[in-house]
Amino acid sequence: MQFTSEHEALSASVKKFVATEINPYTDAWEREGVFPAHELFRKMGRQGFLGITKPERYGGGGLDWSFSLVFCEAMGEVNGGSVPMAVGVQTDMATPALARFGSDSLREEFLRPAIAGEQVACIGVSEPEAGSDVAGIRTTARRDGGDYVINGGKMWITNGTQADFMCMLATTGEGPVHRNKSLIVVPLKTRGVTIARKLDKLGMRASDTAQLFFEDVRVPQRHCIGEEGKGFVYQMQQFQEERLWAGASLLRAMEKAIADTIDYTRQRHAFGRSLLDNQVVHFRLAELQTEVEALRALVYRAVEQHVQGEDVTRLASMVKLKAGRLVRELSDNCLQFYGGMGFMNETPISRLYRDGRLISIGGGADEVMLGIIAKYMGTLPARPASPHSETIRR
Repeated sequence: MQFTSEHEALSASVKKFVATEINPYTDAWEREGVFPAHELFRKMGRQGFLGITKPERYGGGGLDWSFSLVFCEAMGEVNGGSVPMAVGVQTDMATPALARFGSDSLREEFLRPAIAGEQVACIGVSEPEAGSDVAGIRTTARRDGGDYVINGGKMWITNGTQADFMCMLATTGEGPVHRNKSLIVVPLKTRGVTIARKLDKLGMRASDTAQLFFEDVRVPQRHCIGEEGKGFVYQMQQFQEERLWAGASLLRAMEKAIADTIDYTRQRHAFGRSLLDNQVVHFRLAELQTEVEALRALVYRAVEQHVQGEDVTRLASMVKLKAGRLVRELSDNCLQFYGGMGFMNETPISRLYRDGRLISIGGGADEVMLGIIAKYMGTLPARPASPHSETIRR
């Protein structure tokens, strides 16, 4: 990956923004269970951070995904995973399909204010009985006149209590489960939308996550993104950038955890010497730093291919799998070296331990990533035909 002075300037700008506009408030936001998304996103929009790869015509930067990589990696300076995750939903989970396939009027109405930070977006795929099994969603959007009438519910929706609109995946017709779904922009102030509850989570506590219900919600059919029936395909494309984001956003967070652990174990003494002087400690930290560098190399390679227009489904799945497993291993090991202090919420490593656990679940569980990788390796066994039998293989 070759970075230019423009990449370096973006990284410096993001780090300065994090230091002044985010990190002084992260502890308070964690206690409150929410961060002020509209206020923060407006500030980020003014800096051009929310539309780096989006079309210039709608206020975006028109840059390639290597700049998103730099932005995402710099966001790893945030003291916690909540804000980077919520920003990633806005930039690389809820709006890529809208930017690529949405009509001009739809992009003017929703993409432009999302890039400016004037509206908060969320992605509506997961449901109580359909998480990683995307093809199993039950929410429907039935044609009626010039509208869709939407019924169903969505679960684990990041930004869900504050979002202005949702990019929703819903079933719009009959036929094969991978060809009967569409992505639809749903304004969340529409009659029939109910925020059922704000969810109480193990980690990512400063990010509001909600369960929403939709009862006879009417939206114009022009809110369909791209072609009707292509929603599953569009969502699979969005997933690749989401998975790259997951890996890139953890690189600096894990490096910071290692550096903090070095500082703590150097100062903490037991049995007449610092903990860091024990070979088991400094060797293990060296191994973990090596693993982070290996993940960085994988992320960079995947992004390079993505920028060149290649299919990175296999590599993005590897990134997601490795990132989720490594952050669990690293945070657990570093927490152990803190001893009793590692179990305290006041210690940053405990936050990474809690926040990082989501990476192996959200955006496709580890088992789904393994299924995708196995498919590309040609080792996935044949399965009996069923309505959802292809879900894990796609």
